[in-house]
Amino acid sequence: MADLPSFRPTRAELLAAHGAFVPDILAPDLRVLFCGINPGLYTAAIGHHFGRPGNRFWPTLHAAGFTDRILSPYEEQELLAHGYGITNVVARATATAAELTSEELIAGRQRLLRKVRRYHPRFLAVLGVGAYREGWKEPKAVLGLQPKPIAATKVWVLPNPSGLNAHYHGDQLAGLFRELREAVDAAHS
Repeated sequence: MADLPSFRPTRAELLAAHGAFVPDILAPDLRVLFCGINPGLYTAAIGHHFGRPGNRFWPTLHAAGFTDRILSPYEEQELLAHGYGITNVVARATATAAELTSEELIAGRQRLLRKVRRYHPRFLAVLGVGAYREGWKEPKAVLGLQPKPIAATKVWVLPNPSGLNAHYHGDQLAGLFRELREAVDAAHS
């Protein structure tokens, strides 16, 4: 990991990243397709998912047993070898998810449904219960396995791993992600 690129965007680069997108990490028949709400400006500026240093996605994946070590955002392509991918409900980058409209979340869900039907992941893990509730029009949705799959794909809702989400601490977040990993492992055996 010591030889990985290191890039800290300037303020101007962060501002220029508003509205940019980060390419999906996708392949057919993934074990899990992790779905963020949308890229943040830092992530869009460096061009790699969950790129902001305070984001807990990469450490949480490791703590939950999805990866054998903490990957860097620059190593995101390695997820494919483990059967995991990354996409977003809304593709455009914003400073905060609060900038997204209900209409964008609903339209993003429609695009996501097309991706799921095309790529057939076993599980879709939506990272953000609020975005799931709004985009899927399921105001009472809770964390965990959802009752409505997308064709054969099971839908699982997890907390947003952003460092801005203070509702869940590291161990709690890892425990919730571990529940998904255990369900994936059970379905895979």
